[in-house]
Amino acid sequence: MAAERGGCCLEAVPLPPEVRESLAELELELSEGDITQKGYEKKRAKLLARYIPLIQGVDPSLQAENRIPGSSQATAAVSKQQKSRSTNSRDERFRSDVHTEAVQAALAKYKERKMPMPSKRRSVLVHSSVETYTPPDTSSASEDEGSLRRQGRITSTPFQSHSSVEPWLNRVIQGSSTSSSASSTSSHPGGKPAAASSAAAAAATVLADLMAHAQLDNHSAPPDVTTGLVEHLHHERPQVASVRGIPRGYNSSILETADGVPVNSRVSSKIQQLLNTLKRPKRPPLKEFFVDDFEELLEVQQPDPNQPKPEGGQMTVLKGEPLGVVTNWPPSLLAALQRWGTTQPKTPCLTALDTTGKAIYTLTYGKLWSRSLKLAYTLLNKLTSKNEPLLKPGHRVALVFPNSDPVMFMVAFYGCLLADLVPVPIEVPLTRKDAGSQQIGFLLGSCGVTLALTTDVCQKGLPKAQTGEVVTFKGWPRLVWFVMDGKHLAKPAKDWHPQVRDASADIAYIEYKTSKEGSAMGITISHASMLAHCHALTQSCGYSEAETLTNVLDFKREAGLWHGVLTSVMNRMHVVSIPYALMKVNPLSWIQKVCSYKARVAVVKSRDMHWSLLAQRDQRDVNLSSLRMLIVADGANPWSISSCDAFLNVFQSRGLRPEVICPCASSSEALTVAIRRPPDLGGPPPGKAVLSMNCLSYSVIRVDTEEKLSVLTVQDVGQVMPGANVCVVKVDGTPYLCKTDEVGEICVNSGATGTAYYGLLGITKNVFETIPVTAAGVPVSDQPFTRTGLLGFIGPDSLVFVVGKLDGLMVVNIRKHNADDVVATALAVEPMKFVYRGRIAVFSVTVLHDDRIVLVAEQRPDASEEDSFQWMSRVLQAIDSIHQVGVYCLALVPANTLPKAPLGGIHISETKQRFLEGALHPCNVLMCPHTCVTNLPKPRQKQPDVGPASMIVGNLVAGKRIAQASGRDVTQLEDNDQARKFLYLADVLQWRAQTTPDHPLFLLLNSKGTVASTASCVQLHKKAERVAAALMEKGRLNVGDHVALVYPPGVDLIATFYGCLYAGCTPITVRPPHPQNLATTLPTVKMIVEVSKSACILTTQGIMKLLKSKEAATAVDIKTWPTILDTDDIPKKKVANIFRPPSPDMLAYLDFSVSTTGILAGVKMSHAATSALCRSVKLQCELYPSRQIAICLDPYCGLGFALWCLCSVYSGHQSILVPPLELESNVSLWLSAVSQYKVRVTFCSYSVMEMCTKGLGTQTDVLRMKGVNLSCVRTCMVVAEERPRIALTQSFSKLFKDLGLSARSVSTTFGCRVNVAICLQPNRLRKLAEQGTAGPDPTTVYVDMRALRHDRVRLVERGSPHSLPLMESGKQTLFLAKIFSA
Repeated sequence: MAAERGGCCLEAVPLPPEVRESLAELELELSEGDITQKGYEKKRAKLLARYIPLIQGVDPSLQAENRIPGSSQATAAVSKQQKSRSTNSRDERFRSDVHTEAVQAALAKYKERKMPMPSKRRSVLVHSSVETYTPPDTSSASEDEGSLRRQGRITSTPFQSHSSVEPWLNRVIQGSSTSSSASSTSSHPGGKPAAASSAAAAAATVLADLMAHAQLDNHSAPPDVTTGLVEHLHHERPQVASVRGIPRGYNSSILETADGVPVNSRVSSKIQQLLNTLKRPKRPPLKEFFVDDFEELLEVQQPDPNQPKPEGGQMTVLKGEPLGVVTNWPPSLLAALQRWGTTQPKTPCLTALDTTGKAIYTLTYGKLWSRSLKLAYTLLNKLTSKNEPLLKPGHRVALVFPNSDPVMFMVAFYGCLLADLVPVPIEVPLTRKDAGSQQIGFLLGSCGVTLALTTDVCQKGLPKAQTGEVVTFKGWPRLVWFVMDGKHLAKPAKDWHPQVRDASADIAYIEYKTSKEGSAMGITISHASMLAHCHALTQSCGYSEAETLTNVLDFKREAGLWHGVLTSVMNRMHVVSIPYALMKVNPLSWIQKVCSYKARVAVVKSRDMHWSLLAQRDQRDVNLSSLRMLIVADGANPWSISSCDAFLNVFQSRGLRPEVICPCASSSEALTVAIRRPPDLGGPPPGKAVLSMNCLSYSVIRVDTEEKLSVLTVQDVGQVMPGANVCVVKVDGTPYLCKTDEVGEICVNSGATGTAYYGLLGITKNVFETIPVTAAGVPVSDQPFTRTGLLGFIGPDSLVFVVGKLDGLMVVNIRKHNADDVVATALAVEPMKFVYRGRIAVFSVTVLHDDRIVLVAEQRPDASEEDSFQWMSRVLQAIDSIHQVGVYCLALVPANTLPKAPLGGIHISETKQRFLEGALHPCNVLMCPHTCVTNLPKPRQKQPDVGPASMIVGNLVAGKRIAQASGRDVTQLEDNDQARKFLYLADVLQWRAQTTPDHPLFLLLNSKGTVASTASCVQLHKKAERVAAALMEKGRLNVGDHVALVYPPGVDLIATFYGCLYAGCTPITVRPPHPQNLATTLPTVKMIVEVSKSACILTTQGIMKLLKSKEAATAVDIKTWPTILDTDDIPKKKVANIFRPPSPDMLAYLDFSVSTTGILAGVKMSHAATSALCRSVKLQCELYPSRQIAICLDPYCGLGFALWCLCSVYSGHQSILVPPLELESNVSLWLSAVSQYKVRVTFCSYSVMEMCTKGLGTQTDVLRMKGVNLSCVRTCMVVAEERPRIALTQSFSKLFKDLGLSARSVSTTFGCRVNVAICLQPNRLRKLAEQGTAGPDPTTVYVDMRALRHDRVRLVERGSPHSLPLMESGKQTLFLAKIFSA
C-alpha cells in the first residue's frame, strides 16, 4: 500500500530535476565527509523547503528524524602508521633465524640449477654515479611502524574499497537497467490507491532520501526503491543492507538478497527513471571517465582449481569473561584523579627522565590535580577573543608536546578533560614540509581546532615567520599557540569548581591515525569507552594501587596512552616514562629502570627488546625478577615472536620468567582487542602456530613444519578482553562469519572501543557499525561490532592469533600478501647489512586493475652499483621462492632520502605518493613487469563485414578508434634492386661478390678515428668461405648445428656470421666477457652457450685464452666448454658447396639477450623473417648502394645486430661502424666520423647520445674549430626498446645545433624483443628539402598521466597539470618472429 502511494505521488508531484541532482550531490558530499551532518541537514532542508508544506499532517522534521545515513564511501579499516626509529643495527631488528635460513635455502636452489646469478646488462659506456650525498642518519631511530615494524599493513584493492561506486553507477550512466521489474501496481494484492496528496508527497521525499543513500552501496546491484517504503511513514525507515554490515533495526521482510535483488517489489518505469536520476552525480569522479568494461579487455585470471579452501565449520562469536564488579570503583576517570589528588597528594604519579637516564621530575597526584585545575580554569576563563571566550565546553584543542615531556602532556590532557574540552594529541611539526603534516592540518581543520597547547621549549623550536610568530604550516588552520608553563596559568577563583561528571557518551578525546593512503583521521573516544577500557585493562592485567609501571611507548597515543596515562591514574600507579632520546643513547635504559624501581609491569614493543639484546653484553647486574608482566604492545605483528624468543633466551638467566612475556593486539578503532595473561591471572598456556604462507595467501589456515621454506610462525596474543565479544568476518563484501580454519578481519563488540571517525559519517558506519551475519544471512547480534583492521583467527583455548593487518595487505591475482612478510624476506637476503639501517618500504600500486608489489629501500652509502644489482636480483629470487609472487618494481635510493615519519621511520604513504609522481629519484631501479603483470589486455578484434563508412560513423559516435596500425605492404611494392629476387642473405652476398666485387660494405673505425679494417663484397664473401671450411673440417659440424660467435664489435663478427650461413649452421652472437669482470660477465656467456645448445664457439685467440684461463675457472667450469675455434689464422680454403636452405622457414639465426632481471630470452629468426626485416628497413630508410650510414650500436642483439650485420649486405649501402666501446677513450669519435664522411643517416643508442651530451657539452667550440659539421645529417635515429626520452633528445639537438645539427633530424625508433623494428622514422628532411619546403618538427603530444593509469589516452595542452609529453617513433615496419625464453 505504501509502495503504491509512493508510486502515485511521484507521478503526480515530481521533484524538479535540478532539485534531484542537488540532493544526489549533497548525499555524495556527506558520504565522502566533505560536509558535516549539521551542514547536510541545513542544505537539504533549504532545498526541500518549498515542497515540505505540501505534506499535511506530517512533522516537517520527519525526514531528518527518521534519516539513517546510508552506506557511504569507506576505506578498509587501516591501522595507524606510527612513527619509526632507526639504529645502527636496524637491519637486524626484523631478523628471524628460521626465516633467514629459509631465504638462504631458497637462494641456494638457483645455484643448484647451475644458473648463474643474473648480471647487470649495462652499457660499455661510463655510467654516471649518484651525485648527491646525504650524511648518515644520526638523529633518528625508528619505531615498529616504520620500515620494519610499521603497523599499517594492508591494501584495499579496487574491489575491497567501499569508496568506489563504479560497479553499478557506470551501468546507470550507460543506460543499463538496474531494476528487476517495472510495474505501477502495488506489491500487495488488494492495495488501495493513495487518497491524500500529502502522504504521497511525503513518500516521494522519503523515497528520494532513501535512494540518494542507497547509491553508495557498491557491492551489489542498486536496491529496489520500494523496499524502503513501509506502511507507516512515522516509523523509523529501515536501511538497505550496507557493505560493512546490516544496520541496526533491520527488517527481514524488506532485506535485499546478496545480489542486490529485492525480495518482494515491483517498480513503475517513471519511478525507475527518477531513481536513475537521483543516483547519477552531477560531476562523476575523474576515475569514472577512464573506466571501461575491462573484463572484456583484460585476461581474466582464473582461480587455481587446486588452491586450498577452508574446510572447517562456521565459527561462533567468542565471548570474553564478564567485567568484574569492583567496590568503590570511580564513576569516571576524572573522579579517580580527584580522589587520588585530594586523598593521596604526595603519591608519585609520573617520573620523567632526561637523556642521561636521570629522573628530572616526579609528578605527584596532588600536583597533577592542582595543575590540571589551573589549566582548566585558564582555558575557560582567561582566553578571550573579541571579548568572547575563545573556548567553550566541547571545543577541540590540539596538544603539541615532544616525546621527552610526558609531565606537561599529562597535565594538558587532564586539564582539557576537566574543562570539558576535547584534547587532540598530535606530533610536533619540525618543518613546513614534514611528510604527512598537511593531512594532520586537514584533521585539525575538520575538528575545528583553533588553539594548540605546548611548552615554552617546544614553542621556541617551532619554525617562525619573520614576525616571530609560529608559521602556519601547509594545510593547517590558523592556530593560537598557548604556552602552558606555570607563569601563564591563573589560580582558580575560590568559587570556581570543575564539574566532575560520571562517564557519558560525550567525546573525551580524539586520537589520530594515518590511513594507508596517507590521510589522517580522528577516532573519537567517549568518556564511557575510556572508563570501560581502563576497567578491562585493570582486570586483564591485574593492576593494583601503588604498582610501578615502566612505559617505553609514545605516551600520546595507543598503548602508551592507555596504560601510561589513563589506566595508571585509575589505579594510582607510578609510571616511569622512558623518553625516545634516551633509548637511542642507551637501549638498556628501560631494563635498568625496571631493576632500580622494582617495576612490576613494563610496556614495550618488540623493537625495544631487540635493541636491549644488542647492548646487554655491557650490563651484567640486571635482574628482572620483579616483573610480573612484560606487555609487548606490537604482539599483533607476526614477526615480533623472534624478538620475544631471543629476549627470553638471554634474560631468563637474569630473573625473567617465561610467563611474564604478554603480547597483546590492539588497533586505534577497537583499542585493546586481546592480551595474554600470566597463569596467576587465569591465562592458558601460550600458543604458537607454524602456518603455510601459501595457504595464508588464500586466507586458509594450514599447519606446516618449520623445515619448510615458506612458513610463518606466529604466537598468540592472548585472550579476548573482559566484557568483549569477538568474531572473525570475511574481509571483502558482506561481513559473513569465517570458518574456523579461515583468516579474516577480527571484529569486536564492546563498550571499550572507539565510537566514530570524527566528521566522517560514511566510513564510521562501515567500520564502527558492522553487523556480522552467518552464512544464511542471519545477524549474529543486534549490537554493532567494530572492525579492528587485524587479520587473524581464533585458535585452541580461545586464543587469538593475528597474521597481519589490513594496512599491509596486497592482493595480487586473488592471493593476499603481507607487506611486513615481504620486508622480512628482503632483510634476510645476504648481505643483510646492505640496506641502510634496514629502511625498507613495501607497498602496492594498481596496474591493470590489480595490485603490483613495489619495494623501495635505502642502500648504504658505500654500496657499489654491482653490489646493488646483485642484492636486488637475490631479493627478487627470494621473494619468488618464499611468497611465489613477482615484484613489479624494486628501487634503491640513497641513504636518508626516503620521507620520514615524525619519529624517523619511513613514511609509507608519502613514499608511495612520490613513487607514483615520479619524484622518488632512485639511484638503482629494477622493473620486472613481465613477472607479475599476467593479465595483459587481449588484442582488439576487428569486426567482420564492417566497411570504411561504418567505421567512420562508429568512431564519430563512440569517440573510439581501433588500436591498430599497419605498415606498408612490402610484397606489393616495386623495387628495381636485384636483391629482392633472392630469398636468402647468403645468396645476396654471393650475388654482390660476383656483380660488384669491389663495392665497399663495411668500414670499421678505432678510437683514434682511423680505419681499423674494411670489407668489400668479395672480401666478405671469401672470409665467409674460409670460416665455413673451418667449421666443416676442424669443427666437424653438421647442418643445423648452433655456433656461438664470441667477438668484439668488428668485421670478423660479420664474416663469421655469413660463414655459418654458408656452412648451414645457426649463428648466435654473444657479447665477449669483460677481462676485468669475469665473475659477472663470463657466467652470462656460459648461460647463452648452454641454453642455445651451441656445438662450437668461434672467437679470437685472445678471447679463447680468456675462456680457458685460471681466472675463468673460478667463475665457470671451463672443462664443459664446447669446441672452441679461433679464426685469426684460418687457411684460405673454399667451400665445395655453399649450403642453400631447403625452405625460407628454416632457422637463420638466434637473437639472444639477457634482461636486467637475469632472464635469458632468445628469438628464433627464420630466413624469411630475416629477409622481411631487411627489406622493411631498406624501404623505410630508403637505403641503396650509393648511401653511407654510420652505426654506433652494440652488434649483439635486436636492431643493432640487424643494422650492423644484415642490412648492408641486403641493401648494398656502406656502413661505417663505430663500436660504442671506443667512445670511452674518445667521446667525439662518432660525431667526428659523421662529419668526416658526410653521413646523412646515422643510428645510435640513448647511452651514446647521453655520453655525447655530457662529455661534449662544453666542447662544442673546440669541435667547431676542428671542423666538425653536422649539417649533413638528415636523420639521426635513436634505437631503443622504450618510450622516447624527450628531454635527452631535445638536449642533444640544442647542444649540437651550433654544429649544424637540425633539431628535425633527430628521431627515434621503437621495437621489442619479438619485433625489433616496429617503428622507424623515414627521411622526411631529405624528401621535403628536395621539394623545397621546410621539414616538420617531430610530433609531440601531451597526455594525461591519470588517464594513462587507467589505460586510456587523453590529450591535453602543454603545461597542463599531470601532463606527460610523448614523441612519435616513426612509422610502422612490421614483420613476424617467434620467441622462446629460458
